[in-house]
Amino acid sequence: MKTTFAPAALLIIALAGAARAATPGASAEVTTPQVRAELVAQAPQGVLPGQPLWLGLKIEHQPHWHTYWKNPGDSGLPTTLDWTLPAGVVAGEIEWPTPGKLPIGPLMNYGYEGTLLLPVAVTVPEGFKAEALDVKLHAEWLVCKDVCIPQSGDFALRVPAQAATAGHAGLFAAARAARPMAAPGAKASARVEGSALIVRVTGLPAAVQGQPLSFFAETGGVIQTAAQPESAWSGADWTARIPLDPQRSVSPASIPTVLVAAGQPAGVQLDVAVETAWPAPAPPPAALPAIEAPQAPAPASGVAPPGLALGLLLALAGGALLNLMPCVFPVLSLKVLGFAGHAQDRRRLLAGGLAYTVGVVLSFVALAGLLLALRAGGEQLGWGFQLQSPAVVAVLAALFTLIGLNLAGVFEFGSVLPSSWAAARARNPMLDSALTGVLAVAVASPCTAPFMGASLGLAVTLPTPQALSIFAALGLGMALPYLAACAWPQVARLLPRPGVWMAHFKTAMAFPMFATVIWLVWVLGQQSGIDGAAALLVLLLALAFAAWALGSPALGRIARRSLGTVSVVLVAAALIWAAPALRQEAVASSPDGPAIPSDSHAQADGLAWQPWSAERVAQARAEGRPVFVDFTAAWCVTCQFNKRATLSSGPVLAAFKARKVLLLRADWTRRDAAISAELARLNRSGVPVYALYAPGSAGPRLLNEILGIDEVRSAIDELPST
Repeated sequence: MKTTFAPAALLIIALAGAARAATPGASAEVTTPQVRAELVAQAPQGVLPGQPLWLGLKIEHQPHWHTYWKNPGDSGLPTTLDWTLPAGVVAGEIEWPTPGKLPIGPLMNYGYEGTLLLPVAVTVPEGFKAEALDVKLHAEWLVCKDVCIPQSGDFALRVPAQAATAGHAGLFAAARAARPMAAPGAKASARVEGSALIVRVTGLPAAVQGQPLSFFAETGGVIQTAAQPESAWSGADWTARIPLDPQRSVSPASIPTVLVAAGQPAGVQLDVAVETAWPAPAPPPAALPAIEAPQAPAPASGVAPPGLALGLLLALAGGALLNLMPCVFPVLSLKVLGFAGHAQDRRRLLAGGLAYTVGVVLSFVALAGLLLALRAGGEQLGWGFQLQSPAVVAVLAALFTLIGLNLAGVFEFGSVLPSSWAAARARNPMLDSALTGVLAVAVASPCTAPFMGASLGLAVTLPTPQALSIFAALGLGMALPYLAACAWPQVARLLPRPGVWMAHFKTAMAFPMFATVIWLVWVLGQQSGIDGAAALLVLLLALAFAAWALGSPALGRIARRSLGTVSVVLVAAALIWAAPALRQEAVASSPDGPAIPSDSHAQADGLAWQPWSAERVAQARAEGRPVFVDFTAAWCVTCQFNKRATLSSGPVLAAFKARKVLLLRADWTRRDAAISAELARLNRSGVPVYALYAPGSAGPRLLNEILGIDEVRSAIDELPST
């Protein structure tokens, strides 16, 4: 019996398409619901050596939203600029405007609201002869209001070399006016007395003398930013007693500082020399909640990762249990089909099982290697990161659509693929089995089976060889049941001999593929909104028509040629039309950020899930209120099962309500550096993760990945009475 399924060709084409689709173009402007960011330039005399040339990132904040200074204060992250310039052209550091204070509850942050320009001076080398200066910029910023949203943008700008560029002269002039000014006659010193820093400044400019001053330390982790310092004037001398941070982590010999007088647009830049020895810094806290998106999160207390041996064992068991996860069923149905087709050929069956195992293990290791490399480069990513890209989701949806249509008999690959491809497949039958393993890993990795969470959390903290061994054990565990079935003769004897029943079985296997497509369309709808889901459906319709027109066995050669030409044009047009909608983010239902999916049962009980932020967790814990955090993602099938089966159940919601538990949802459907950092702090690398913070506890209690009603109720019942 002829088998028409060819995952090898489809997977190669799909992965190549995903790589191209995932690279959006750069422009001079990036707009989000919170900010409008634009790359601007000022070259009054053109791009010439020795002449002034300025570049800058202009950020227009929506009302009440803000970004951060070089020292963000108690929380937040500074904006970063990564320039790509022609050879010899050098961009300087950001010349930060004077910041403002941004109080948030008991915390104090430093940053900017309204319109902001971050200017950078550019040096042009001698002999610059180009007609224009081509500038590229990758910028990352954290924008916050009640919630914090990590954002980034890729910008491109072409600055003419021979013409003046002065369209933003007023903006650059305002930024220079807001830059902290030097005070040549001023001297600043400090000494440590107990738990405070005594600062004395002499020779300050007359314009600030006698005025209340705000102290902005450029070095973080030294003073209590939210504390109100005691200060006094004595003629032109200013002294202040500034409380030190109880968790001080650094002991600098000098502290670059900006003093800002009330009502003044620009501060005074000083270097405060510390004249006394620092006491030993306090040890880090056992488990303080991370604030927004720390760059180097510390492990949470009580969430210690397992040892390597136990981690390997948990990974092996978790990989085996992955075969029971719903997201893996469609790919396993393909293996069952192949298993049935070769049940009486034990040698070929075993070879296919070994090839499938190799494909699974190597895919896990390759995906893990990419994850570890990106994390080492500063990316905040976790397990399942590939489905955070709408382009990858769209490519997988197209791939499963084609597989389903093939299994349903709509078309045959032999009529579509070049004859050389078909011949290569005939010479290498194990390639399909190996690439079926690759496909299985692509859709299985977002699932988190029991035992996997701790082992994955351990893996990302280990040296690379040991970490890859964890992921290899995970892949081996996933492939082990099928490999054992291929090697065990008694299993093969239980299956009927090949016959007509296999044609019906093959058609039936198309329906799990289409079910997977429905799930992927829903995931993309969560990422890119209803327009993105509709665009993907149009693209899938065009792709289905092309598959039928080019590969239907019922059509003649002339009909296939005519309809095939039309179908290729339709697919190209659909792809061009759909691409912008697939790249955009889902429209938020409120200006505070992404909407949190509502739970009808929770709404009925007077409960509501709110967007997660580490700041909200810290504030609730300071008030003595218990907090439950659901780290989830639309592409995580386990997460959706737990949400509907457990977190929306009446007994669990009643328990939440009785103890006044604050419900927070950390939605990781799209990349979110703050959530990635918090997962790392909890020694986890993927979702689902369920964290229950009890009042007065050192750290959260982590519940199982497969969440049960009794487990949640028991954990809530053990909370201390308030």
